Amino acid sequence: MASITFKHVNKTYPGNVTVVPDLNLEIQDKEFVILVGPSGCGKSTTLRMIAGLEDITSGELYIGDRLVNDVAPKDRDIAMVFQNYALYPHMTVYKNIAFGLLQQKVPKDEIDRRVHEAARALDLEGLLNRKPKALSGGQRQRVSLGRAMVRNPAVFLLDEPLSNLDAKLRTSMRAEISRLHKRLQTTFVYVTHDQTEAMTMGDRIVVMKDGVIQQNDAPQVLYDSPCNLFVAGFIGSPQMNFLDAVIVKEGSGYAAQVCGSTVALPARMNEAAAPYAGKTVVLGIRPEDIIAADAGQADASGITSTVEIAELMGAEISLHVNCQGSQLVIRAEPTFKGREGDTAILTFKNEKIHLFDKETEQAIAH
Repeated sequence: MASITFKHVNKTYPGNVTVVPDLNLEIQDKEFVILVGPSGCGKSTTLRMIAGLEDITSGELYIGDRLVNDVAPKDRDIAMVFQNYALYPHMTVYKNIAFGLLQQKVPKDEIDRRVHEAARALDLEGLLNRKPKALSGGQRQRVSLGRAMVRNPAVFLLDEPLSNLDAKLRTSMRAEISRLHKRLQTTFVYVTHDQTEAMTMGDRIVVMKDGVIQQNDAPQVLYDSPCNLFVAGFIGSPQMNFLDAVIVKEGSGYAAQVCGSTVALPARMNEAAAPYAGKTVVLGIRPEDIIAADAGQADASGITSTVEIAELMGAEISLHVNCQGSQLVIRAEPTFKGREGDTAILTFKNEKIHLFDKETEQAIAH
């Protein structure tokens, strides 16, 4: 079993600097879990505690059924892939991949078999005699993955492994790592600040802020039902739009007064919205859930806004609009004709509206 369990784990550095106050988390055997959050949120520290590279101040950490608080990194049956590849520049690709096995005194024929097997899986067979300086960034990262693979670890730890690659390579390497997980059928814990990586790769995402887990769920659940303003703003690219709105009673239901217009709320929100009647809340709406129309072709009851930037992206237009002082980003249809300075009439997809408490920042309804 290669499950990982944190029980009330605390990490405090000298000077009483607490990075992880009280972490409780269970990662299942063979699961691909992403730790995501802004810089300084404690995700890399959490990964390094699993690896044994950081001591635990208090609490318990288990890999499988084994308490590993005092177990040396080399005895934890884990392999780590770093952001900067951490390859030996004077060694060939073959020797870099084989290095850990040589340290373990694995028989030479077994080393050779494992190295060539990893090289085939990662398309490195033609590069085994090269040194790292003769490789591209993507090739170096594949060597780093190969070095971890050959050890057949119970747990793979990956610390922002794609952050040094260009956009195209990042996309291909995301697919490479996902395929690797399916092939190896082992536990992967992956740290990133890039929510696109998190959304496309993980079975489960753990969103962290200030060392505290904000939400821990499947990618689509986090996207559709964020538990608070932080998660709503962090997951999604471009991020969710936020507007102050006043909840009002309207007939048998409720509506939100926002940007000088009244937007009806779906009936399923009635119970959650009722205690907020007459109060200001934060309304969240994703860029793809706003319909933008040219002023001459739109329903006059929509929200009036002014286009500040219109970026043609091919299949869509990314609109930046000003709505009574509030800035919104919209994914508009390519048929939208408005450009800088023009008026755009906006309609929200009511079923996609999110409401958050302005004080606690917790979700009211979504």
